[in-house]
Amino acid sequence: MVKAMRWERLLAEERLGGGRSLSGDARTGFQRDYDRIVFSSAFRRLHDKTQVFPMPENDHVHSRLTHSLEVSCVGRSLGTLVGARLVEKHGLGSIAAPRDFGDIVAAACLAHDIGNPPFGHSGEDAIRTWFRDPERFRRARLTDAESEDFKRFEGNAQGLRVLTRLQMARGLGGMRLTYAALGAFCKYPCESLLEEDPGARRSARKFGVFQSEKEIFRTAADALGLLPLSKKSAWWCRHPLAFLVEAADDICYQILDLEDGFRLGRIRYEDARDLLEAIAGEGESPPPANRDDEKSVIGYLRARSIDVLVREAADLFLREEVGILEGAFDRALVDAIPSKEKIDAITALVARRCYRCEEVLEIEIAGYEAIGALLDRLVGAALRPARPEHERIRAWMPELFPEPASDYEKILRITDFVSGMTDGYAVSLFRRLSGISLPR
Repeated sequence: MVKAMRWERLLAEERLGGGRSLSGDARTGFQRDYDRIVFSSAFRRLHDKTQVFPMPENDHVHSRLTHSLEVSCVGRSLGTLVGARLVEKHGLGSIAAPRDFGDIVAAACLAHDIGNPPFGHSGEDAIRTWFRDPERFRRARLTDAESEDFKRFEGNAQGLRVLTRLQMARGLGGMRLTYAALGAFCKYPCESLLEEDPGARRSARKFGVFQSEKEIFRTAADALGLLPLSKKSAWWCRHPLAFLVEAADDICYQILDLEDGFRLGRIRYEDARDLLEAIAGEGESPPPANRDDEKSVIGYLRARSIDVLVREAADLFLREEVGILEGAFDRALVDAIPSKEKIDAITALVARRCYRCEEVLEIEIAGYEAIGALLDRLVGAALRPARPEHERIRAWMPELFPEPASDYEKILRITDFVSGMTDGYAVSLFRRLSGISLPR
């Protein structure tokens, strides 16, 4: 008989690190997860982290913070829609309500970018590029797996570290989220160095668990009943709700990057309108007063398109539920819904008109320079301080250089610090350490 995950365990409300509910608190455990993320400093810092267009002066363009909030709204709709069908199909009413599914997905969506470094995905690339220089690891005492964590640095794995270790109850479970929320958050439930070939499995395309959090996630996986995919490596099947978290993110960034490109004048109104109408289909027209307002029309079509995509993703998830629970289905939902080709057309246009525009390239280049220079100084000071500059950095920021600690722990402390920076702070600290900006 084929093994399968069970919803009774997948919806586990137990918390990493324990904890208790407040007396008289009307919120469910999953709603408390959401609130803990909202009130965290790591979440607030997303306000000044690049989404696509860097540090925009246009208030209509998305930052990581507004993107995360919108993804959580879409995720809540997706989760509740799926949950209503699953509660009825499996008779889960005694252990869960449809809104519980929505709240789990919404919390995981809210945190999905919480580990991303400054300057968007180019910030991740800058960290990886720096660590791939063999000279920088020449004197570091690291295992192959520890070394791979840095050479393939992932915002997803850093996010798990933020949630479970770095925020709030440090060393005691971090935010102490429910196992269900942690499972749904981890889109890539594997370590960086797998002994087996992952093949075409979507959930192993990246990695989501550093060596430092491997045992933490193993505890969560065991509590949730996630299916192991390896006897040698830390690698599990996805929590089923992680597919909905991924779908909510995919839907939002595809559609909203198009809207941002239009609002910044990078994409023509006619192109944006036609692409969104292809997804939204025939329906009610915008209110008469707004039909001549291009921004209102695009906003209206964006909302209708998201609704269509949410319903298509929910329908696909429900059709593939058995394969998902058995770990056999391992694709992005948006890659298999009816509107896939229409989404691909949006992706192609946005990539051509937005992702390679002048201001985006400029900030990416600046990000490489700033992050590379910060790592040069800070990792050098942490590992084998050899220059007077290193001793002064250690005296200036002693909290970054704990003793005693392994080389892996020392480097982790630096990547925690750098990846947690906002765009503005990274630039400011780079200028100060480079002597470009001096204290008065």
